[in-house]
This record gives sequence, structure tokens and C-alpha cells, in this order.
Amino acid sequence: MINEKRLLNEFIKLSKFDSESFQELEISKYIYNKLLSLGLEVRIDNAGHILNDNPLATGNIYGFLKGNKEGETIILSSHMDTVSPGKNKNPIIDGDIVRSDGNSVLGSDDLTGIAQILEILETITERNLRHPDIEVIFFIAEEPYCRGSSQFDFSNVKGKIAYVLDLDGPVGNVAISAPSIIQFKINIIGKASHAGFEPEKGISAIKIISNVISKLNLGRIDEETTLNIGLINGGTGINIIPKDVSIEGEIRSMNQTKVDKLLVEIENIVKEETNKYKAKYEFSYEEKIKAYHINKDEYVIKRYNEALNSLGYDNAKLINTFGGSDNNSFNKNGIKGIVIANAMNDVHTTHEYFSIKELNKSAKILLKLVTI
Repeated sequence: MINEKRLLNEFIKLSKFDSESFQELEISKYIYNKLLSLGLEVRIDNAGHILNDNPLATGNIYGFLKGNKEGETIILSSHMDTVSPGKNKNPIIDGDIVRSDGNSVLGSDDLTGIAQILEILETITERNLRHPDIEVIFFIAEEPYCRGSSQFDFSNVKGKIAYVLDLDGPVGNVAISAPSIIQFKINIIGKASHAGFEPEKGISAIKIISNVISKLNLGRIDEETTLNIGLINGGTGINIIPKDVSIEGEIRSMNQTKVDKLLVEIENIVKEETNKYKAKYEFSYEEKIKAYHINKDEYVIKRYNEALNSLGYDNAKLINTFGGSDNNSFNKNGIKGIVIANAMNDVHTTHEYFSIKELNKSAKILLKLVTI
């Protein structure tokens, strides 16, 4: 019952909006009005203005479609923002493949998800299909550590199960766990001096931070945990012993105990090196998203498998992911959510693409999911 031509056209239409993080105003207006036209109750919050007050900022969109049969309320969600470069997107259709023209991302992360949700709502409405209550939530600023969903008020959400369309790879894959992501920053405060005339009077912050980095176990620490340093900044001139330097990094782990232990280890290394040179340091960190794990016997997975099986497909392939998504926010707020593949590949690159066949398959599964 999915209108495949309309679905593809919806994606193309959505892709024409420039919607990098915190610049989702125009696409949000379109989605808001589309939901209203389909008979949903719709509201939008002011998350964007709280997080990043600029003329193109907007809020998270919530929509509610009253059901016409009994059943568990179902939440569907995708995010409105794309990574950069996400302006002037120009999808190229080549047979079954829709790809970027190479000058920007395609935006299938996460516009294929939005297009599918809008299509199944339109199909339900025009065919008067029977369904339980449906809630749809479109978040802003997912890409920068799920900041949009961090500001969303989940207390007014009715449903207890959520399907987040935001996973690359073959349709039928389902992410059932994701890590906590902790961002940290280390500032080293040494002492400046002339590098030629009196280097012995200085305390090189760069030398100290180099010692620190050399002692860190960077990369994949074990099957549950990774550690990375991604940014470094410091120094004022090549002839000056650098007084200040900072590094920023992240820890990802499925295990909170390991996170806590690693933070202590990092600070101990920093403390040891700064004491050795009589320097000072500042160490700060923030949990950006919180880990979750969904057991395979949860109803949210059983229902998705039922939808797959009724269409002749095998059970979902359950995977763990080291990427965060708005599903971290759902689970943090007591809503059992899983992330389902929604037809996108090579995301966050200018080689991004999807298969039209996979797009249609995903939409059919989604429609069956809400009308079983």
C-alpha cells in the first residue's frame, strides 16, 4: 500500500532544505504543516533557542495521531538535522541508487526516516487503516551528541516503546545497545619564557601534554570501551615556551564502571606529569549521552519481528553500535526504544547513498509495524 513514487519524491523534497544542526527552521515548518494536514495534533518546543539562539534555530516537533483500535501506543522518531557539508544537496538518481553528487552529504541520515514516517501517516490517513495511537517525534541537533532530544520534555509522551529510524546498513538490522559518550577536556598551565634566551625558566605545557598523551591507551581499549583525543590547542609562537595547552577527547563505553575507572586513570596521569614539572592542570568532563541495552525478549523487538515475519522476512539482525542516537534519550527517560535501519549507507560522507528498493522495504515494514 506504500506509494513508492510519492515516498521517493518526499525524500527529494526534504533533501532540498538546508538543515545542518541548529539550522532546521525551514524543514521544521514543512514537517509541522504536513503533520497538521494529516490530522495530527502537533506542537513544537523551543529547544533550538535554548541551545543555540540564531535565526535558523527551531525546536523539536511532536505529533499525535489518535488510534482507531486498542493497542500499545507506538512512537516513531527521526532527526531533522544533517552533518556538514549539508547545504545545496543535489540527489542523483542512478537506477535503483540515490546518491550525493559529491559536493555535500545526501541527507539520507536522517531524511529517509522522516520521508518514511510521513508516507506511512499519509497512507494510513487516505486508506483509513486501523492502528493504535501513534506518536511521532522529530528532533533537532541529533548529530552534536543528541542535544535536541536532551532538551525534550518526555513527561507528556504517552508511549512506552519507540522505533528510531537512524541506522545505516541493510534494512532489518536493529541496534539494541549503544554506549555512554563522555567528553573530557584537559588544560595544562605551565610557564612562558623565551625559547632562545632562557628556555630553562619556562615550563612547557606542550611537553607535559605530550607525556600525558603518550601514557594514554588510545583507541579500542576492549570490546566495550574506546578512548580518543580529537582536538589539541596551545602555544603562541615558535620562539616561546608554551604556557597553555588544552586537549579534548571522548570515552565511549557500554560499561559505566569502566568509564569511572578510566576517568580516574586519566586524571592521575595528568596529575603525575604536572607535579613532575611543577605545573598546574584543569580536568573536566561531561556525559553527553547515556548507555542503554534492550533485551532480545522485549516487546519492542518482538513487535518488529512480527512485522518482518508477516511480510515474509526473517527476524531482525540484532547488533550493538558504538554510535549514539536519540534512542539514548528515549531509554534514559524510561521508554524502551530500538534503532532500526532505514536505508542509508556511507553516512557522514559526500559518498552517501541509498537503494530505492531498501527505502520501499523499510517503509512497508514500518507501515506493518503500526497496523498489525
